[in-house]
Amino acid sequence: MPASAPPPADSLFKHPAFIQFWFARVASSFGFQMLSVAVGWQIYEVTGRAFDLGLIGLVQFVPSFLLALPAGHVADQFERRRIVRYGLIVELLAIAVLAELSLTHAVHEAGILILIFMIGVAKAFEFPALQSMLPGLVPAPILPRAMAASSSAGQAATILGPALGGLLYVAGPGAVYLLAAVLYAVAVVMMAMLRYEQAPPRREPATLRTVFAGVDFIRRRPDVLGVISLDLFAVLLGGATALLPIFAKDILHTGPWGMGLLRAAPAIGALLMSIWLASHSMQRRVGITMFAAVAGFGLATLVFAVSRTLWLSLAALFALGAFDMVSVVIRGSLVQLDTPDDMRGRVNAVNAIFINTSNQLGEFESGMLAAWLGAINATLIGGVGTLLVVGLWMFLFPTLRRRQRLQSEPETARTAEATL
Repeated sequence: MPASAPPPADSLFKHPAFIQFWFARVASSFGFQMLSVAVGWQIYEVTGRAFDLGLIGLVQFVPSFLLALPAGHVADQFERRRIVRYGLIVELLAIAVLAELSLTHAVHEAGILILIFMIGVAKAFEFPALQSMLPGLVPAPILPRAMAASSSAGQAATILGPALGGLLYVAGPGAVYLLAAVLYAVAVVMMAMLRYEQAPPRREPATLRTVFAGVDFIRRRPDVLGVISLDLFAVLLGGATALLPIFAKDILHTGPWGMGLLRAAPAIGALLMSIWLASHSMQRRVGITMFAAVAGFGLATLVFAVSRTLWLSLAALFALGAFDMVSVVIRGSLVQLDTPDDMRGRVNAVNAIFINTSNQLGEFESGMLAAWLGAINATLIGGVGTLLVVGLWMFLFPTLRRRQRLQSEPETARTAEATL
């Protein structure tokens, strides 16, 4: 039998540290998705109040918002791999306590919320450190493919994790928490084994200047400011997925099974696109490609708004997820490659605030517009608004529009320096 061909020189498989990082991401993402399903079901069984389901989201959002900038400062001051490992350990311990309380029937609402809050705090510190590790695991030319592969782990977990958690919940919430704890333990081991090279961080005291240095850096880099703000406004306006229950029940006249398909469609589109991007390099015209992808996101939103058949709505949501993944990979890679390593934690922390804000406020904006104007009109406004933002941003950020490659180009670098 002939020997299999060796992987190409730029293959992600030639970088063991990234493979370990990817498996850690898969394990923790699956564990978290299973945890989310179990916590929601359990707290509703305990209290019977829909309000408490909202509290679960609140106790996770508050630390992620309030601690983002300090967490970014920490990610630039200490070894990032250790920060991520400690965050995973805290989450593992909180899930283990949830398992113990559930198996001994000692669980109560306050206990669940406190433990979820602890997980939220750990994730607030984990996120900027985790994001900042990727450029140190692979060479810069294949960073976009590494980001796509990393995103595929999250998308696969989003699709399959809740289903696995729901099936296992038949045996009780304790069983779900135990498996989630095992997955987090795998992530901790993988992160402990991972070899990550990071230049010795320059220790600086935590002052307002150092904590807000990421904000100042983004303000002085037009391309970085452009991609981060584009994400904020595009997601803020294009939040059609928040209205899926209305579309499923009142417009498409389908049941829970149809609702499940509608929720899965964007994630499936994003997953398949991330798999394709993980094996293909973006060599040129990345700026206009990113704007085209965000415009495609807006157009898919418009198609979904006017659709009256389930299959067309699924196709529009599938395309929406695929377009979004293209822009996510380009935006994320550009931010990472344009940011010096000693600033990545703080810049990624600011980016996290923008992402969380756009997701949360986007759902709120969609809900309010739907209440005033109806779901169809609200979604149409979101799609049109996204297209208008794309046109405006192409005018406001011409260097981003003309950008050819993800890695900084001499002209872009000189333009950025001139603004300092």
